[in-house]
Amino acid sequence: MPAIETLRTLVLVAPLAGWSTPLDEVPDPVFAGRMLGDGLAVDPTNATLHAPCDGEIIALPESRHAVTLRAGAGAEILMHIGIDTVGLAGEGFEAHVEVGQRVAAKQRLISFDLDLLARRAKSLLTPILVMEGCGFTVVRSVEGREVEVGDVIMEIAPLHEASSGQSAVRGRGPVQAHARAGESRRVRVALEHGIHARPAAQIAASVKEFAGEVSLAAGSRTANARSTVALMKLGVRNGDEVEIRAAGADAARAINAVAALLSSAQPQAASPPMLQRSRPTRPAPARAGLSAPPEVSTATPAGHTVLAGVIASRGLAVGYAVPLIVCEMEITQSGAGLRHETTELERARGEVTARLKGARASAPDMAGEIIEAHLAMLEDPELVESAKAFIAAGASAGYAWRQAIRGSIEALRALDDPRMAERVDDLLDLERQVLLALGGDPGRTIQELPPDAILVAEELLPSQLVALDATRLAGICLAAGGATSHVSILAAAMGIPALVAIGPGIRQIVARTPLLLDAEGGMLHVDPGAERITAARRQLELRAARRAAEREAAQRDCYTADGERIEVFANIGSLAEAQAAVRNGAEGCGLLRTELLFLERETPPSEAEQHAEYQRLAEALAGRPMTVRTLDIGGDKPIPYLPLPPEENPALGLRGVRTSLWRPDLLRQQLRAILGVRPYGQCRILLPMITDVAEIRSVRAMVEEARNEIGRREPIEVGVMIETPASALIADSIAAEADFFSVGTNDLTQYTLAMDRGHSELAARLDALHPAVLRLVARTAEAAQARKRRVAVCGGLASDLAAAPILIGLGVHELSALPSVIPQLKALIGKLTLEECANVAQQALEQGCAEAVRALGVRLAARANEPQSV
Repeated sequence: MPAIETLRTLVLVAPLAGWSTPLDEVPDPVFAGRMLGDGLAVDPTNATLHAPCDGEIIALPESRHAVTLRAGAGAEILMHIGIDTVGLAGEGFEAHVEVGQRVAAKQRLISFDLDLLARRAKSLLTPILVMEGCGFTVVRSVEGREVEVGDVIMEIAPLHEASSGQSAVRGRGPVQAHARAGESRRVRVALEHGIHARPAAQIAASVKEFAGEVSLAAGSRTANARSTVALMKLGVRNGDEVEIRAAGADAARAINAVAALLSSAQPQAASPPMLQRSRPTRPAPARAGLSAPPEVSTATPAGHTVLAGVIASRGLAVGYAVPLIVCEMEITQSGAGLRHETTELERARGEVTARLKGARASAPDMAGEIIEAHLAMLEDPELVESAKAFIAAGASAGYAWRQAIRGSIEALRALDDPRMAERVDDLLDLERQVLLALGGDPGRTIQELPPDAILVAEELLPSQLVALDATRLAGICLAAGGATSHVSILAAAMGIPALVAIGPGIRQIVARTPLLLDAEGGMLHVDPGAERITAARRQLELRAARRAAEREAAQRDCYTADGERIEVFANIGSLAEAQAAVRNGAEGCGLLRTELLFLERETPPSEAEQHAEYQRLAEALAGRPMTVRTLDIGGDKPIPYLPLPPEENPALGLRGVRTSLWRPDLLRQQLRAILGVRPYGQCRILLPMITDVAEIRSVRAMVEEARNEIGRREPIEVGVMIETPASALIADSIAAEADFFSVGTNDLTQYTLAMDRGHSELAARLDALHPAVLRLVARTAEAAQARKRRVAVCGGLASDLAAAPILIGLGVHELSALPSVIPQLKALIGKLTLEECANVAQQALEQGCAEAVRALGVRLAARANEPQSV
């Protein structure tokens, strides 16, 4: 029997023989909670899946355990054979169709091994779903009876055709529709790790103030742009193309805001600089459909065991095991009434929100970003509405919140994406915090750590980590987790050595067991023996003494061993970074990233606001020079309130000074704010993305105009960033107009090598020590020397210890680095002679690849390189 399609409805036939059953009986909260769509399930008695209607195959994963079909009317039907069958990785499945193929009702789609699934799958129940967001809803279904292939099982209708009475009968949760006819734009996602928690939260926040509907479409999937969880469920990765859809009076503005965020490359948290590239670490095992690496365990005659893990935060720690076992909180399923439970849920969410906002005010930058993501998820409309739906069905506030969270967790796990799986911890953290606010029992937690504690746990939530006494926490060892989880990021920011993905062997470690955590070699030594412990403690003492000596020495001006003055400055973007730079011995600020003032807001900062911030930073630097880069917006750093013209390749469009000259009103405001900083002479101006002399002259004229407006008599230095091959090649002409040079090696490298610095597949090859890049640096230094101009490097290469001697040998006078690396950088420079640097620089220019150059730098800098393993 073919599918029956009328003007108003579409009839679906059974794709399997078996027993039809409600979705509520499926042992999976994603399906039972109708997060992916509404429908029913079939418990199969035959081993072939057929088409439920005429249509086109639009999705067929490599695992062949599911297939999605689009009917002619636009309805999208997902058929998922069994539960947790993605883990079979295709074993037992055979596809008879491919994506893009047209099929007829009852046509064979997939064959499967019914006996194999019965043994290895969680359940044989096969959901048949009308996908959420496709514009159709279920108006009638046949459940609780035996069906044969071709029997009518469901009738669906477009949302605008479904009567209110039918909707009420089916009312099992909110239906998410496409945005009404309006505007749309297709964009390619530049976010380095796709749409995970933080960018999803930013996108949801960016459309909060706009009226109308805003959605994001990726392939056959559509998400409400106001929902952080829905956006994460799209599974969008770097390089994917998505469509932004909006309707209403604010449609264009909403699309611009979302497009700006999607086009922004979000860098990973900076890792500590190293002299050598670290060997690749094994992928994290998952807890959510990810493959677990084999556990490495070797025993010595003394009984000492070694467990391998993934490095989350580098370092070495010696201490004693402190197991953390958190039992799942007991909650009551039945509620005390709709009004009471709704009020309780709102109270608990409000309490957690207030606590997070309070913590955000004093949190360091990285922790603050994580808190912002948690705040966004706490307000997520899908989570809240899902929880309220459970309450309406009679559940308690705690049970409703847990079910809403767990449904979203399963959806993330089903994406089979390691980075999305790592965001599960954030949802579990929110679940725990709200349940605690509802009066839940936290189970076993650690309020006070003993000294030299090495925390041993299955997993650790961000809120649990920040609640611990970091002064007593020597290290962290987790059985699960990943290197880019929020706990890993926090541990790195706190300077706590951490290994994750160690595996089940960690469960055998008992309290007070001596541990040696080598988070540089990726090994956890369990009960390694007194001799090894003593050696490791001695190594830690030597490291601490050396770093203390380096920090003390870093407070002095930097000279090479033969007396050549090399200034070591810091790159900063906040007051905390300025203070850290001073503590670590920075002699000034070589790059103030002013665009951070302009990002994540609806309107540009006023002149007064800018001036106040620059003045605060100048005072934190206590008179040290402060190099202020003018607004560097565009390309990978767009802003919603400054919609740039559509560009095929934003990296080659309105960027840096081009954007400022395109909007001179913003530049004039910024120049006046910089010129007003006291004491006069502390600030100097740095112009980004210069490619010709005319741009410098235009800005200099505006500087003079601003100087006259505020009555400042003294001139101010105006420098130029050398970050394109064009500016390096005409550096001699630019030197006649600029007071100093600063080489931005990040952009210079990507433009010279024609490799997008946000491209994950090319990341390993994008090395600024490539001879072609160094030759442009050498040309710039020669032009600067001829005009007696200073030349600095403020890009990532300035923080690379292997690069320092080469850059100095090429004629660089100033290195502007990460605050954390300054003591080590100064110590290294103090051991080098100018002759050694010049020799290695000349050899570097003659090499054929970056690897050969890096080897030269590593050998010369080896005396400052600390041991990498125990």
